[in-house]
Amino acid sequence: MHGRFRRGAFWVARTTAFSAFVSGLESWSGRRPGRLHVLTYHRVDWPDASPYLNPRSISATPTEFCRQTDFLAEKRCVVGMDEVIAAATTGGALPPGAVLISFDDAYRDFAVHAWPALRERSLPVTLFVATAYPDQPHRAFWWDRIYHAISMTGSSSIEVRGLGVVSLANERARADSLRRIAAHLKSAPHHEAMSAVDALCQENGAAAGGAVLDWDELRRLANEGVTLAPHTRTHPLLNRISEAEAREEVLGSRSDLEREIGAAPPVFAYPAGAHDGAVVRLVSELGFRLAFTTRRGANRFPPRDPFRLRRINVGRSTPLALLRAQLLL
Repeated sequence: MHGRFRRGAFWVARTTAFSAFVSGLESWSGRRPGRLHVLTYHRVDWPDASPYLNPRSISATPTEFCRQTDFLAEKRCVVGMDEVIAAATTGGALPPGAVLISFDDAYRDFAVHAWPALRERSLPVTLFVATAYPDQPHRAFWWDRIYHAISMTGSSSIEVRGLGVVSLANERARADSLRRIAAHLKSAPHHEAMSAVDALCQENGAAAGGAVLDWDELRRLANEGVTLAPHTRTHPLLNRISEAEAREEVLGSRSDLEREIGAAPPVFAYPAGAHDGAVVRLVSELGFRLAFTTRRGANRFPPRDPFRLRRINVGRSTPLALLRAQLLL
């Protein structure tokens, strides 16, 4: 029922009537002061461009992204991370209609499709980097490894450690099983989850690496104006590992950026938004000024809680009218 309702809602969001409704709201509400909307993207690419990568990570096609950035450049005030840090630190104001654009995980298609569109429109962007992956072509994110393993197997079912047998009988069953596997892995202790991923990939084939930007490419982007910020080293859910491991992940990511790029801003994005009170305290104690979750919504600015900032995830099912509507909240 929930899935049908969600599909119906996204269908409505693509209609001309909904777009006209949003235009009316925009005319009435205008650019609200004292708020910051943070957009989160992961990949900008064509669905069939990288068949070994999980297509659910694609936030927009290059064409869709150009439409979205055209709107942002014309109708919103896109601010850079430096401006956000300054406002949060001093209690200063951001301009009405302020939007921060962020990308997680530093996939290579950011440099191919996203950054050229942003640069052409003079829009600042922050790229959160999981720093254990650049220059390590044998490494891949676990969700891409699982997707590749399931895509490569000819079996009608597979067994996942801790979950049991899941069906791969048809395309719909594969998609449902991928969602079940992801939910199961996110709910398990980190090391158990990664052990299950390793076992599954050894039996069915591992994803090809090299999907993320290397350090030379990241340095070039930084020189061109992209803000690079810590996103841990290996992208674990920080509330599923020990405090000592979490400290190493957060500090290591910042240190990697400082070594390779020369600097790292005092901001952090929790992988998959996973955090709890202990993780928040750790990030604060390590000297960060801001930290970003994946909880949807707008942020009052200056923020009451700078370590639980909300972001709006952009996905392929997010038509421009729906994105515009979310920026009115």
